[in-house]
Amino acid sequence: MIIAISGDSDFIKDINNSKFTGFVHSTFNRTFNIKCFENGNLYTIACRKLDNGPNTLIINVDNMKSKKIAVNDPVRVVKNFLFIGDKLTISIDKVNIWESILPTYPNNMEILKRNLVKMKEHINIHGVGGGIQKNVIPQNSFEAEVSNMLQKRTLLLYNELLNDRISSALPHAVSLLGLGPGLTPSGDDFLTGLFSIFNIKNSPFYPYRSFCEGVLKKAKTLTNDISYMTLKKAAIGKVRESIISLLNS
Repeated sequence: MIIAISGDSDFIKDINNSKFTGFVHSTFNRTFNIKCFENGNLYTIACRKLDNGPNTLIINVDNMKSKKIAVNDPVRVVKNFLFIGDKLTISIDKVNIWESILPTYPNNMEILKRNLVKMKEHINIHGVGGGIQKNVIPQNSFEAEVSNMLQKRTLLLYNELLNDRISSALPHAVSLLGLGPGLTPSGDDFLTGLFSIFNIKNSPFYPYRSFCEGVLKKAKTLTNDISYMTLKKAAIGKVRESIISLLNS
């Protein structure tokens, strides 16, 4: 039996308040995903090295390799135990509840501007800043074209949003769905960050947060299941702990 260290409040609620059944949707070295029969949502079981996130349960293991979890393994809940076939039993009896709560937009804009300058300097020292970076050494013509499309489409989206043309921005946001490399494509990652900003209370875009729902309506058929679930939660302001820490900073 493995102890759950922490878990998203919505995930714990779904386990406690319903007959939670499903199957293993996908597996990775540090996580595996469960698809729930009752609501069709994806839920993530993650090792202790990862941060908290929406629909995520952190368990007391270093990786998932030794558990030999496989796609389509059945999942069920009995009282405070989550069973993954006969391979893994997870106790949520003493789990710490985590909740995704975004910060409130600051009243003092001067402090915000100074912090943004510091953040950009920090990013430039430790990584590469500037949103979606252009792939300067593409492996082939396809990669080069995708990189160009990401740059052009994000720029078009920026321009519409900065000029308060929210309805005109919508098709440009939709054009980013599923675009780019990665399990969660680069375009989807960009939109996840954008949705976070729309959902910060008192931010300039907070009154227009229905924009996120408008993009989400198109997302189901334009990206993969895992990325769609990330966008679905981000559309209502539910994002990973690491993103919230960044926004707080």
